[in-house]
Amino acid sequence: MLDLNNKTSIITGGGSGIGKAISILFAKQGSDVYILDVDEAGARATAEEINSGNGRATFIKCNVASAEETSAAINNIVAERSTIDIIVNNAGIAHVGTIETTNESDFERLFSVNVKGMFHVAKAAIPFMKEKGGSILNMASIASTVGIPDRFAYSMTKGAVVGMTLSIAKDYLSYNIRCNCISPARVHTPFVDGFLSKNYPGREEEMFKKLSATQPIGRMGRPDEIAYLALYLCSDEASFITGCDYPIDGGFSKLNN
Repeated sequence: MLDLNNKTSIITGGGSGIGKAISILFAKQGSDVYILDVDEAGARATAEEINSGNGRATFIKCNVASAEETSAAINNIVAERSTIDIIVNNAGIAHVGTIETTNESDFERLFSVNVKGMFHVAKAAIPFMKEKGGSILNMASIASTVGIPDRFAYSMTKGAVVGMTLSIAKDYLSYNIRCNCISPARVHTPFVDGFLSKNYPGREEEMFKKLSATQPIGRMGRPDEIAYLALYLCSDEASFITGCDYPIDGGFSKLNN
């Protein structure tokens, strides 16, 4: 069950948080993992952790916002492995602000990474997946479907991710390329800790509890919990699933009053 032996996986943003957890789990299940990230230190550490545990991982420094860098990275992977089986478009950045407090440069920066980054990876990889099929998994967010205060630009980009997922799923049905997305609520990652220390110095513990309580289940998610859902959706056991957005949110989108 959930065996990824002999499968080649490309995971963007694998240097920390959810991407790191997915990279480690996929390697544990037998996949050859390629980590694309701009965080050289974090991504190298993830790859080294995998390789030291008898897994197989390769780090390629790549800014997915650049079409040229992304295409070169994908071509290098195909030159080594001749095929691509799984793509996890996880790389993304966040922003706090309403439409009034979001400036144009912030808007464009989020769109470049969160939307164009996924576009660049999928566009470069799909031609190499068409012969035998595969799975594409995009990281969306409950912010795409639930109104969250002060997350205008971030919510906009994640809504685009859901639309992109449906379009790819529809267009490549005949090639046996499945495309789904995951929509997490708050997940406890290094980003959350950095956000709290930057915006609430001295009140980190108080605000962590407050943010955790917004999930009806009473806590934030863990990166490994997201990784297990990603594993299922990218495995052959999920071969009947495409064009779906899966909330994994501790009840946030359905149980909040």
